[in-house]
Amino acid sequence: MNLGGSLQTVDYVLGLDVGTQGVRALVCNREGVVVASASTPLPQPEKKPADSAWFEQDPEDWWRAACFCLRQVVQQLRERGIESGQIAAVCVDSTSGTVVPVDRQGRPLRRAIMYNDGRAVAEAEECNRAAGAPIFNASFALAKILWVRRHEPDVYANAYKFIHAADFLVGKLTGCWDVSDFSNALKTGYDLEQMAWPGYIESALGIPLSKLPLVAAIGDPIAEVSRTASEQTGLAEGTTVVAGMTDGTAGFVASGAAAPGDWNTTLGTTLVVRGVSEEPVRDPIGRIYNHRHPQGYWLPGGASNVGGEWFAKNFPGRDYAELDRNAEPLLPTALVLYPLARKGERLPFLHADAEGFVIGRVDDETALYAAGLEAVALVERWIYELLDSLGAGYPKAVFTTGGGARSRVWSQLRADVLQVEVRVPEISEAAMGSAVLAASKTLYSSLESASRAMVRIGYCV
Repeated sequence: MNLGGSLQTVDYVLGLDVGTQGVRALVCNREGVVVASASTPLPQPEKKPADSAWFEQDPEDWWRAACFCLRQVVQQLRERGIESGQIAAVCVDSTSGTVVPVDRQGRPLRRAIMYNDGRAVAEAEECNRAAGAPIFNASFALAKILWVRRHEPDVYANAYKFIHAADFLVGKLTGCWDVSDFSNALKTGYDLEQMAWPGYIESALGIPLSKLPLVAAIGDPIAEVSRTASEQTGLAEGTTVVAGMTDGTAGFVASGAAAPGDWNTTLGTTLVVRGVSEEPVRDPIGRIYNHRHPQGYWLPGGASNVGGEWFAKNFPGRDYAELDRNAEPLLPTALVLYPLARKGERLPFLHADAEGFVIGRVDDETALYAAGLEAVALVERWIYELLDSLGAGYPKAVFTTGGGARSRVWSQLRADVLQVEVRVPEISEAAMGSAVLAASKTLYSSLESASRAMVRIGYCV
């Protein structure tokens, strides 16, 4: 931990969120008060071929965007009389299931295969046969690694490690390219009950475990900001970087959900549901998976492809607050739709070729927008009913985060559909969750204590 060569207090933490549409950095103090923030958009993932389920992004774009945001927040801190050396720790979150092959110097050997890429259907089936259980689908990183081995043998042969998006940013910050976290590693097949890479990855699939990273618990300090990264970002050399997590898990942490029985919905590009449980939730067809809580609990949940991506595609550049006001009198609507922006669904059902649809006459865009809000809320209820049927229980309240949580109209609609209270924190974004995790083993003794101190509920409906 860097004290910046002075007696300044080290009372701040930084969360860095690498999403599909952009990168956001946020610095807050130990009470969760935000003192600096910045964001910038990313080039949208390329779909190659145009009619395929392939989605790729340049990892270097993530780093360029991260450097921009980090320089911005460091400048904002200086304007407030705070030095970057007063940041106790940095934590990075990113999309789940995105995979990047890198060489020993951390150079990407190809574009990142994104979390929502659906090319590896056959490979996912092969992974399930090797595992002897329906664990994997095409969105999982392990299936994508198998696809690279089969279709791009030169890339596979030259890969030092297959890492996740958050790992790539950690590598850029620290020069450490061989450590991941157990949140991101889950979709690469990491066994969170045995806390080890399962043997079938090497014995049955033929992927040497040496090509996979070491795995740390989320929030564990793993490396420090390098001199090179300090020059590029403005962060103090030697600042602690902790093991990060997926953006869905980060959204969960930002929500304030912390105790067994708590559930959170993150409304971002996709809809992610996650809860706290004393036992894992078993799904016989693999729609639900279980992350691990650093205090020994389980975080069962999953992700649907409905969500903000559908709204961005159908209402580009629009003022969502205005759309909300116009749509509210139209609820409930007479339209029936399933709001997928592209092929494929993961939850509440699993089908790589699923397509969205609209049933009914669409008179104007406001009616379509209102029906979209309604449809996502109904999918959310479907997911919670599925979890209930699998033994998780139906939530007594739902915490909510992500861009969609800013809509009071949508929150009220969801509360009506779910028939439970919806709780929205003051800061409902993944970067805040990463900041809380950065504090959990530096400024505080646990994630639960950091969450209680730093997360405040803004409103309930």
